[in-house]
Amino acid sequence: MGCGTKEPKITQLCLAAIQRLMSHEVVSEAAAGNIINMLWQLMENSLEELKLLQTVLVLLTTNTVVHDEALSKAIVLCFRLHFTKDNITNNTAAATVRQVVTVVFERVVAEDERYKDTIDQPVAVQGNSNRRSVSTLKPCAKDAYMLFQDLCQLVNADAPYWLVGMTEMTRTFGLELLESVLNDFPQVFLQHQEFSFLLKERVCPLVIKLFSPNIKFRQGSSTSSSPAPVEKPYFPICMRLLRVVSVLIKQFYSLLVTECEIFLSLLVKFLDADKPQWLRAVAVESIHRLCVQPQLLRSFCQSYDMKQHSTKVFRDIVNALGSFIQSLFLVPSTGNTSATPNQTGSNASGNTGSAQTNPGVLGMGGGATVLPAFEYRGTWIPILNVTVQGSAKATYLEMLDKVEPPTIPEGYAMSVAFHCLLDLVRGITTMIEGELGEAETVSQTATETTSLPAQSSEQQDSQSVSDQSEKELVSRAVWEEMVNACWCGLLAALSLLLDASTDEAATENILKAELTMAALCGRLGLVTSRDAFITAICKGSLPPHYALTVLNSTTAALSSKSYSIQGQNVQMISPSSESHQQVVAVGQPLALQPQGTVMLTSKNIQCMRTLLNLAHCHGAVLGTSWQLVLATLQHLVWILGLKPGVGGALKPGRAVEGPSTVLTTAVMTDLPVISNILSRLFESSQYLDDVSLHHLINALCSLSLEAMDMAYGNNKEPSLFAVAKLLETGLVNMHRIEILWRPLTGHLLEVCQHPNSRMREWGAEALTSLIKAGLTFSHDPPLSQNQRLQLLLLNPLKELSNISHPDIRIKQLECVLQILQSQGDSLGPGWPLVLGVMGAIRSDQGESLIRTAFQCLQLVVTDFLPTMPCTCLQIVVEVAGSFGLHNQELNISLTSIGLLWNISDYFFQRGEIIEKELNKEEAVLQKQAEEKGVMLNRPFHPAPPFDCLWLCLYAKLGELCVDPRPAVRKSAGQTLFSTIGAHGTLLQHSTWHTVIWKVLFHLLDRVRESSTTADKEKIESGGGNILIHHSRDTAEKQWAETWVLTLAGVARIFNTRRYLLQPLGDFSQAWDVLLDHIQSAALSKNNEVSLAALKSFQEILQIVSPVRDSEKPDTPPAINVSVPVVVGTTTATSLGRSFMRTDSIGERLGRYNGSEPPVITDEIEDLNLWWAAWNSWYRIGSESTRPPITCDKLTFIPSQPFLTALIQIFPALYQHIKTGFSMDDLQKLGVILHGAVSVPISSDASPFILPSYTEAVLTSLQEAVLTALDVLQKAICVGSESMQIMYPAIFDQLLAFVEFSCKPPQYGQLETKHIANAKYNQAEWVALNYVPFAERSLEVVVDLYQKTACHKAVVTEKVLQNIIKTLRIPLSLKYSCPSESTWKLAVSSLLKVLSIGLPVARQHASSGKFDSMWPELANTFEDFLFTKSTPPDNLSIQEFQKNESIDVEVVQLISTEILPYANFIPKEFVGQIMTMLNKGSIHSQSSSFTEAEIDIRMREEFSKVCFETLLQFSFSNKVTTPQEGYISRMALSVLLKRSQDVLHRYIEDERLSGKCPLPRQQVTEIIFVLKAVSTLIDSLKKTQPENVDANTWAQVIALYPTLVECITCSSSEVCSALKEALVPFKDFMHPPASKVQNGES
Repeated sequence: MGCGTKEPKITQLCLAAIQRLMSHEVVSEAAAGNIINMLWQLMENSLEELKLLQTVLVLLTTNTVVHDEALSKAIVLCFRLHFTKDNITNNTAAATVRQVVTVVFERVVAEDERYKDTIDQPVAVQGNSNRRSVSTLKPCAKDAYMLFQDLCQLVNADAPYWLVGMTEMTRTFGLELLESVLNDFPQVFLQHQEFSFLLKERVCPLVIKLFSPNIKFRQGSSTSSSPAPVEKPYFPICMRLLRVVSVLIKQFYSLLVTECEIFLSLLVKFLDADKPQWLRAVAVESIHRLCVQPQLLRSFCQSYDMKQHSTKVFRDIVNALGSFIQSLFLVPSTGNTSATPNQTGSNASGNTGSAQTNPGVLGMGGGATVLPAFEYRGTWIPILNVTVQGSAKATYLEMLDKVEPPTIPEGYAMSVAFHCLLDLVRGITTMIEGELGEAETVSQTATETTSLPAQSSEQQDSQSVSDQSEKELVSRAVWEEMVNACWCGLLAALSLLLDASTDEAATENILKAELTMAALCGRLGLVTSRDAFITAICKGSLPPHYALTVLNSTTAALSSKSYSIQGQNVQMISPSSESHQQVVAVGQPLALQPQGTVMLTSKNIQCMRTLLNLAHCHGAVLGTSWQLVLATLQHLVWILGLKPGVGGALKPGRAVEGPSTVLTTAVMTDLPVISNILSRLFESSQYLDDVSLHHLINALCSLSLEAMDMAYGNNKEPSLFAVAKLLETGLVNMHRIEILWRPLTGHLLEVCQHPNSRMREWGAEALTSLIKAGLTFSHDPPLSQNQRLQLLLLNPLKELSNISHPDIRIKQLECVLQILQSQGDSLGPGWPLVLGVMGAIRSDQGESLIRTAFQCLQLVVTDFLPTMPCTCLQIVVEVAGSFGLHNQELNISLTSIGLLWNISDYFFQRGEIIEKELNKEEAVLQKQAEEKGVMLNRPFHPAPPFDCLWLCLYAKLGELCVDPRPAVRKSAGQTLFSTIGAHGTLLQHSTWHTVIWKVLFHLLDRVRESSTTADKEKIESGGGNILIHHSRDTAEKQWAETWVLTLAGVARIFNTRRYLLQPLGDFSQAWDVLLDHIQSAALSKNNEVSLAALKSFQEILQIVSPVRDSEKPDTPPAINVSVPVVVGTTTATSLGRSFMRTDSIGERLGRYNGSEPPVITDEIEDLNLWWAAWNSWYRIGSESTRPPITCDKLTFIPSQPFLTALIQIFPALYQHIKTGFSMDDLQKLGVILHGAVSVPISSDASPFILPSYTEAVLTSLQEAVLTALDVLQKAICVGSESMQIMYPAIFDQLLAFVEFSCKPPQYGQLETKHIANAKYNQAEWVALNYVPFAERSLEVVVDLYQKTACHKAVVTEKVLQNIIKTLRIPLSLKYSCPSESTWKLAVSSLLKVLSIGLPVARQHASSGKFDSMWPELANTFEDFLFTKSTPPDNLSIQEFQKNESIDVEVVQLISTEILPYANFIPKEFVGQIMTMLNKGSIHSQSSSFTEAEIDIRMREEFSKVCFETLLQFSFSNKVTTPQEGYISRMALSVLLKRSQDVLHRYIEDERLSGKCPLPRQQVTEIIFVLKAVSTLIDSLKKTQPENVDANTWAQVIALYPTLVECITCSSSEVCSALKEALVPFKDFMHPPASKVQNGES
């Protein structure tokens, strides 16, 4: 009532009172109605409008009594107040209306709360045309429904149904109210179908209708064609509509799927370039609101994009944003040209605003602020700081008070769009990653539970797992669709922005978006999109036009191979560039052709860091994109000039070739960081799963292949990025090295074969580092228990051996050396590989390589033999042997032989252990072989494995014994024989068979072959610093030494080890082969070899059946003990080292023969062996002493020491074969002895061998020959009867030698000079002085004859006759003999022999065995006593007298030994003797004497003796037959007649000569005759008278007158002789007897 007064004061009080009442809730429903009516009155009277509003508000908010018509009236009242003339009232009313609307809806919410327990079935809503029929709703809901429905009506400019009394209404206010309701109470609409119905039926059509002007409007098109006035878009409505749409989409998307599709399509359209600038800005803001709701976006995707016939809304949104951004760059901003007149002002304010919100980065030069901005093709768009990340804070959508479209600052739309993109990416990726993470953990737990052993739970789990996986499949489909839908648009936009960005923060954001997208695509396995994003980042990293080539070349195969790469040179520069991007580095591109330099900007570096980040954090999902990433990084690293260092890390390189790399200080500080990140990137590969790791490795390998292709054909610096990184990756993934080892090392091995040395070097560096790291890494299980892995790790080391580049091999060997030094003890099964590496070095690979490899081997032999498996020892032997065969470096070969000796020593010391281990191994192998059913294949198989080891060692040494280099051969030979000698006893007995046949004889064969074919060319002294002794200056001579060594060694083994060899089955064959070798060596045309062969022969002949006194004193002495032979200087010790037997350990021998005495092989077999030796000896002898058929310079003539040694062998040999030695054999021997003695000496050797002519010394050869005969003769002497028939043969042999004194033997047609007239250098060959030898032989003959004269054989074989016949030669020569001593010795020998032989001859006179001897003897006397040779002129008188006395001796022998026995002697012989004596008594004068010597030279004494003997014999009483007397009488008459003649002639001559003296000769003659006459008369007187014929006396007396006539001669000598001759005549002077006439006395 108070209010009804319409008095202001009262009204105020009343209203206050009413408000108080209401706040105490004492107002009933009716009262409330009254109050509202009363307020309506006031309103119509425009009283206390603000108080009214207040009252209504209190009334409605305090309780719910006001509803239905009352409520509607109250609301209308507020509306009416909103449209007054008063601004304050208007605003208050608007606020009140908003609050009232809110209250109405809050009531609904409260009501729902109250009733929520009683669940009632909602009645299905019919398509109801009667808007009022809402009977199903509860009271509050009904009010709200009516209110909302009327609001729609009002906005649509239709009459309200419930709000009766509305006068006017604005659309903007209506839209604001709708928006606030929809935004604040979405649950009301969602819970009540009636409300939902309203949304669908009223709100959406309304919105669509209101949007139409905006849709149809094209900026700049003429407006006349449009029929309605509303068609120009109106900012306030448009903006509010967009807000409504945002709410609808956000809150009621699930209800309004189709409608939303329309709204979204509209939004997208609003972004078109032909829409007003403000419209586009507001649309972008709206879209931004959606972009920050990833779940919503997901729903779009599910509802539209994934349905078949639906618009691809989500894709369109993203694409629209993309094209929007593009359009901003391409079209000059329309906002600038036509939107508003006050352009400049607002633009300025926009700029200042942005400058405040985002203070520009201070530029380098001066104080100008540089705004963050995008710049693309001259379009410059600033970036404004519009929102906080992740929230869509709109600027223009909030401008509810603006009626005119506002001016949009330049860059605003771009900034919002930019943020849309970033938020979109962030939202999607975060959501999907989160869900993915959940899904993964769920599936992980599921699989874990499944894997539990409990059977029962399994089915249910598998069930849940399958549900789970279905769910996951669905989500995955959505995720993939979302990514597929948006990635193209996003990428296009982001790439463009990246290109245009000049702000570091913006760039960072763009890159981050690209990175997260790439990672997401990777996680979802969407390869194309992933690669696209990565490519974008990669392009950003590289200089502008560079990118394309690289990234295309990653896919396209490289066509050209002519690459050249410039080196880097880094220098510091300060930034001076004015462009909008700061250049931080200038470098050389890694390119096909040498190009100029390229520049890196700070943005490139930023991209690079993103790329590193991507690879580092998301390596696991990169898969094949590793290729892109790594290729880019490689180029960047190259441009920045980073070079790989230890372990593959890249370090800033120093100057290499030209000043091509320029780095600013800015980037210089970054470089270590970058290189660090790079390393960390590859370190983090250890966290990748196996598949990703393989992708990484494959990518690195293909990069490396490209780099390799580039580096072909030049030696410029290659890109080593890939190789270095492969190394790094390998090193950090050691714990699972197995899975990547093969591809990794396989590729590195290829790199190692590259022609570019730097490339190769790095390949090898990487490979060896990996191998070393792999071996030192503590694997689990450790390598010692994981042999497969160890072999896997070492295998590439072995593969390197197939590469011929020496630098690689050096690296390989250095690696081996380091492995040995660090891991040597634990290599185990890796040994064969490691040893294989050393063994793979070939001779042609240069000295340093061989030296390094050898160093490794030495280390192995000195330190590691005990740690390696015994099965590898054989490889060690082979490797050591192969080094011996290398011909690069002699010292290495020699040292390797030393190593073999050390190895053999090691075998010897650890024999038992090695044997055990090898036998164990053998058993295993044997078993495997049996299982496979194959034979065990091993060298020297049947021998036990330990013996095989030895045999391999021997075989290796054997190979070295025939090396081309003499020093190696010598060393190897000595080692081989030493080791067989020293360690041979370890071998099984049966193995000796192999040693003999496969090792020793095989070696002898090869040496023999090489020696016989060796070159005879002289070897020049090597390089002038090594002098070669003349005895080694041809290959042949050097081989000779080897042959000698080998043969001696084998013979020594046969000698010292015979007790082992003889029990072997085929000893006799072995013996034959050995003899054959000795024989061929002895007959080789080389003095050294042949002599040594004989020494070996001597050595094996001194084999006594084994007597080993030191060990077994109780052994019976062996059967055939050889006679000790004096072998000149060649006793056995001179054969190299004297070998001490090292096997004196009893039990080792026990291995062969237990405790029994050594087996004495049966005699028969022994004899066979000796006879084999005799045959060999005979062959050697006959071959070597047979004179050559033709003679030229090159004829080989055996040397004296050789022949001496040959002959010296015989006595030893003979001891063993004497029992069967037959006449034939003796004949053979004779031939050889004769041949040997007749061999001449080379003139070089003669001064050493020949005695000077005056000494009567025998050469050792001649001594040996005589010794041999002596041995024979002694053996015959004690031998059986059958042997004694050999005497004559021995005599023959000796007598042949005796002849040499006068007739030196001829050796073929070889011309020999006699030593006396041979100046040593003129004659090739010098005959020996055979005289001493012949004389010694003669003495032997005489001795022997003295012993054997009566022997039957000697008598029968006419030995005496032969002796005489032989002696006749020197005797007849007498003074012509080469040596005077010869004939003297011959005479004395003859006298000795005859003194023994003549009695024997007389004894056998009747048998006629000596008949032929007598004439021989007579001739011999004749030839000697009346020699044809004249004595030399210088013969002294004493000498002559001595010689005469010898003649006298002979005559005396005749008178004592022959003539007294004339009746036993053939008549002819006696006759010859008489004739000879006769001749001697007269003819003895010589014609050539000087006057002084005449008396002596007449041989008076001799004549006298002859005469006397003659007379004695003539007139001896023993004359039995007239025949004999006749002979002597004949002789006398001849003598006397001759004297008569001589005297007559003398007288005649004297008379004629007058005073001149007669020639000396005649005088001598006459003197001799006179002496003879006196001798004759003496003799006649002595003879018994009856023996003298009267006629003789008459002849004597008849001489007298002649003698008297000589008295007148003038010569005193003649006179004295005459006196002597005349004196005896006194005996004839007795008175004459009375003459008795016939019958008278």
